Amino acid sequence: MTAISGHPGATLPARHWRDPAVWITAADVLAILVAISLPWSTSLVGIFAPVMALSLAPFFDAPAFLRILKCPISATPIALFLLAVIGMLWSDATWAERLHAVNPTAKLLLLPFLLYHFERSQRGQWVFVAFLASCTLLMGMSWIVLFEPGLALKPAEDGVTRGILVKNYIDQSQEFTLCAVALAYPVIMLLRAKRMWLAMLLCAIGLSFIINMTFVIVSRTAIVTMPIMVAVFGLLHLRLRTNLMILAAAVLIAASAWIASPQLATTVERFSTEYQQYKQTGRATSIGERLEYWRNGLRFFADAPLMGHGTGSIKGLFEKAASGPGWLADARVFPNPHNQTLNVAVQWGVIGIIVLYAMWIFHLLLFRSDGLTNWVGLLVVVQNIFTSLFNSHIFDFHEGWMYVLGVGVAGGMVLRARAAESKLGAAGL
Repeated sequence: MTAISGHPGATLPARHWRDPAVWITAADVLAILVAISLPWSTSLVGIFAPVMALSLAPFFDAPAFLRILKCPISATPIALFLLAVIGMLWSDATWAERLHAVNPTAKLLLLPFLLYHFERSQRGQWVFVAFLASCTLLMGMSWIVLFEPGLALKPAEDGVTRGILVKNYIDQSQEFTLCAVALAYPVIMLLRAKRMWLAMLLCAIGLSFIINMTFVIVSRTAIVTMPIMVAVFGLLHLRLRTNLMILAAAVLIAASAWIASPQLATTVERFSTEYQQYKQTGRATSIGERLEYWRNGLRFFADAPLMGHGTGSIKGLFEKAASGPGWLADARVFPNPHNQTLNVAVQWGVIGIIVLYAMWIFHLLLFRSDGLTNWVGLLVVVQNIFTSLFNSHIFDFHEGWMYVLGVGVAGGMVLRARAAESKLGAAGL
């Protein structure tokens, strides 16, 4: 910008560009935009996330970043990415398939940048609020689209995309489940502090997510994992008597929801009906396909247990299996065994499993203390671990970015709090 001679504010923009606080704010805004965009758009996330990392460059503290890189919480996700890159060397897949398989692991490279930035920024909670607000808006639109399917951005198919404005019901269920359970902690803390109105507001928002999943649409993965997430909250933050009361209430609510919501009942009953159809008729139901993926995935792993078949090899292996005996006649072929452990094991063997589980363990240990930030970070990791029993959610775009953003922001805030405590301890306060 050209300076105007004699104008007292002519050099103000230049001073702003040289101010570290301006760049910290810019990175904060970009992280908030990632959180807002995540429930709605893959393209915007793909734009805002790398730009956020680049915005750290003008006042980049290399020694501090290297310290973050050396921590296991950063080293393990980077190791998973590097393993995917190195794994291309012994893969039989085409180079296009190998590069395509590396791409889902690249998002893990942003984790150290998020940890580094939010160890310095004081606006980490803004990211969580932005994600909650964005999901709340999406939940409202879900109700609107349920009654006005023509407003949806994808063709409505009953039982699959009903109440879905963008993306799909699996992604939407993941978001709503995370928000609903995450709100339990602040609600309990606000009730203990006698801040009733705010507690009731957050409680209403959390219940709204649950009601939407009950009467509109919910994924079966969410049905299985949500009770686990609630149990983790109860074990960590509630007394035994309170847990028993909540359990009784949950059973009553679940029974009422089963009776009141045909959509929920149909979703749950589909577990047994699809399994029976698969066993009795050999029909390629969703459950049947998943069991076939797991069975064949275990066989592929057994064939190359140490280093796996290489990056991008899964699709070719399933295509060969589909052309042989024992494959379901009308089953689809995916480059994904629908299990995170098997996805890693088939491509990189035991080495990959060790790296994946080490990452999960170190991230769980990062959030072992009390407090809202630790609770959000812990919940993100717990959700990812258990949903990855049925999907490859580290490598899936939407759920993978939920993990990276949640662990990166919460982890940075935890590191910041620990550094502050260390300073106070050193000062004898």
